[in-house]
Amino acid sequence: MIITKTPFRMSFFGGGTDLKEFYEENGGAVLSSTFDKYVYVTVRHLPRFFDYKNQLTYSKIERVGDVDELEHPMVRNAMKLLDMHELIINYDADLPARTGLGTSSSFAVGLLNAFHSLKGKLKDKQILADEAIYVERVMCDEAGGLQDQIAASFGGLNRIDFDKDGYHVKPIEISEERKNELNDNLMLFFTGFSRFSADIQTDTKKNIKNNTETLLRMKAMVDEAEKILIDENESLDDFGRLLDESWKLKRSTGSKISTNQIDMIYDRAMKAGALGGKLLGAGGGGFTLFYVPKDKQEAIKNELSELLLVPFRFENEGTSVIYYVPEHYKTEEEGND
Repeated sequence: MIITKTPFRMSFFGGGTDLKEFYEENGGAVLSSTFDKYVYVTVRHLPRFFDYKNQLTYSKIERVGDVDELEHPMVRNAMKLLDMHELIINYDADLPARTGLGTSSSFAVGLLNAFHSLKGKLKDKQILADEAIYVERVMCDEAGGLQDQIAASFGGLNRIDFDKDGYHVKPIEISEERKNELNDNLMLFFTGFSRFSADIQTDTKKNIKNNTETLLRMKAMVDEAEKILIDENESLDDFGRLLDESWKLKRSTGSKISTNQIDMIYDRAMKAGALGGKLLGAGGGGFTLFYVPKDKQEAIKNELSELLLVPFRFENEGTSVIYYVPEHYKTEEEGND
């Protein structure tokens, strides 16, 4: 049996520039971090006592004979990619799906990590990210960028650069004290609205040519945000103000990015003392992040009391195997002794 733990991510700057249609021509960059909310994937082989050969448990339970019969496209394609058979797969998560935190990509990375581990082959972070990107963007043909899979696999506070030759992950090197200060000034709220990221990403892709100048400005903000973080003489409050500018630009890139309800929540938080913020993910709903100086946080809690405040801490590990017991098992495809 294998159990993997893979973190969610929050993207601060550069979202949208990680779309292939943009970065292959203009280059792209994002600044993001993973945090201590996780997707857990359990994988083991299915004993041969049942009239089905594979069982998958997520928001529903699927029991099928052949892998091709699985309805879940990502699991089906991940199993086909690594030639996996006769499995029990269980999915659990600390936070709900379709909420802008890269849930599906964290699941993909964690699942592939578990599959390799079940085969007795631990893979490095880049291979897991690359395979998750291939499964989601190529095999499943889902619209979207590449940052989620990379962040979930590598973990930590990173700058990720994209160009026609691939991507490069650069950890943001700041003191633990400054990183904790940033963490302490961020407040995460669940808005209760969920959506399918791929639907919004499809709309965003259609508008890339019209939004090139805006996306270039959003890319440049990654440089500015990185400078604020690594320069001890810079006020972290400027990070919050830059978030506000970035969100206003992001909101202009597509009609589905925000909603009237989200705009009202954002405006209320800003009037109560937030310096900036953003809706996490492609847009449309889910989790909203605000940068709030400590002396204003109680006012924000009171103003947004109808929303769920989610405490969190940054994490650095990325996807990991937290339980490993190898199995001496041959599938029917491999033959039996």
